Amino acid sequence: MRKLKIGIIDLIHKSVSKTLWARIMHANLASIMPTVIAYWCEQEGHEVRFITFTGLEDISKELPKDVDLVFICAFTQAAQLAYAISNQMRQRNIVTALGGPHARCYPYDASKYFDYVFGFTNRELLQEVLEDCTQHRPLGKYLSGSSQPGDLPGVRDRWKFIEPTLKKAPFIKIVGMLGSMGCPYTCSFCIDSDVAYQTMDFDVIKDDLRFLLTKFKRPKVAWHDPNFGVRFDEILQVIEDAIPPNSIDFIAESSMSFLSEPHLQRLKSNGFKALLPGIESWFELGNKTRSGRNQGGEKMHKVSQHVNLIMDYIPYLQANFVFGLDSDEGPETFELTKKFIDLSPAAFPGFSLLTSFGRAAPLNFQYYQEGRLLPFPFHTLNNHMAMNVRPKNYSWPQFYDYLIDVTEYSFSERAMRRRFSHSTTYVTRWMNFIRAVSNEGWGRIRLFKQIRKLLDTDRQFREYFEGETTKLPAFYHDLIRKDLGPLWKCLPEGALKHDLSADLREKVPV
Repeated sequence: MRKLKIGIIDLIHKSVSKTLWARIMHANLASIMPTVIAYWCEQEGHEVRFITFTGLEDISKELPKDVDLVFICAFTQAAQLAYAISNQMRQRNIVTALGGPHARCYPYDASKYFDYVFGFTNRELLQEVLEDCTQHRPLGKYLSGSSQPGDLPGVRDRWKFIEPTLKKAPFIKIVGMLGSMGCPYTCSFCIDSDVAYQTMDFDVIKDDLRFLLTKFKRPKVAWHDPNFGVRFDEILQVIEDAIPPNSIDFIAESSMSFLSEPHLQRLKSNGFKALLPGIESWFELGNKTRSGRNQGGEKMHKVSQHVNLIMDYIPYLQANFVFGLDSDEGPETFELTKKFIDLSPAAFPGFSLLTSFGRAAPLNFQYYQEGRLLPFPFHTLNNHMAMNVRPKNYSWPQFYDYLIDVTEYSFSERAMRRRFSHSTTYVTRWMNFIRAVSNEGWGRIRLFKQIRKLLDTDRQFREYFEGETTKLPAFYHDLIRKDLGPLWKCLPEGALKHDLSADLREKVPV
């Protein structure tokens, strides 16, 4: 096998962004698998150039030029940027490959713009591509393992690729790690709902934690597990065996069902500083929140009490909600969320709109069969810019009226003051404030109000939302063109559109 020059690009963000939040936090959102691919490629004897795009760089100047093969990792919101980059590379006869969530969700669409598209990626599949490394056009070659890889190189092995990205973070530097992959829950809207749960190599985790103590006085680690703590005693024992108590600050996304008071005490003693539990809905998924069969107000009060208990031990909590689920009807979901804000004032509310990401989740097939999917461009599918599933029990104006109301309530001066006063540390107060005045709070309110106005004043805009036309409204076309900047001219013809049914009914070329 010949020695290749390989470029690897981790698209952390989808466009240029110079906000304070982007400057401080985007570098901390880097993915794990691009560094794994970089390490494996080097192990195979190839020359690797690793690039991360956080929104602060001029991506057109950062792109590798003298390479044989480029790997790109992208979430769906960065798909149009990835397509433009790939098109530019392919015009120079460079072979391109796509991995990450978008490749898993929309492999058929991605195969039109890449020579290789990866689903579940392991070293054997990578070796196959490195040995072949040829153009596959007009449709790329799809490769996927039967499951997630059973083991991955650790932080120590990948450090040369992790460290340059962390240097872009001026204050807070967070290292991503994995304790497990897959999830035991079957939330029908989630990409991991049908991915078998498995733990990673505990010895590698121990070595990585010890290694990080040699790099930072007090490291910060974010567990990228879809649901941290499924095998709670085992993973906590790994941490306790590896490092002194409370010597690393940990962040994790975890089901509330794992967060009993004894577990919280143990998490606190081991340095956990932030948790992101999924509440999701007041009328569904009670098994995730320890609320059992309780729904509505009963569930809200029980969850609020539990959240307040968690925050007696853990200083920062983001409570995650999904709006637009079929179980939602009328104002109750939104009003209960406002009451939750009052009863658990220190919790930061994370709101997502129901979004169908191709073949990612079982529920998406139902939406397709019901004719409720809308052809919003990938660039808008970031869980708040657009909702590509027509709501079952609301008109669009009704839905956005309720959404604006709950968002304004959650990020009003009153709510922000209460969140500030109930936070227990300087860092949590600062984080809550920055997030509230950024695109997560005030920025979303402005966007939602723009959309709500256009639903009334722009007939073609409303028809697009109702599924009566597939012509993209100028509002979204202009936004995407502005975001892509110089790379707009590299976007392949037709790349703003995708066949809604293709990735739900077609087999990807192999």
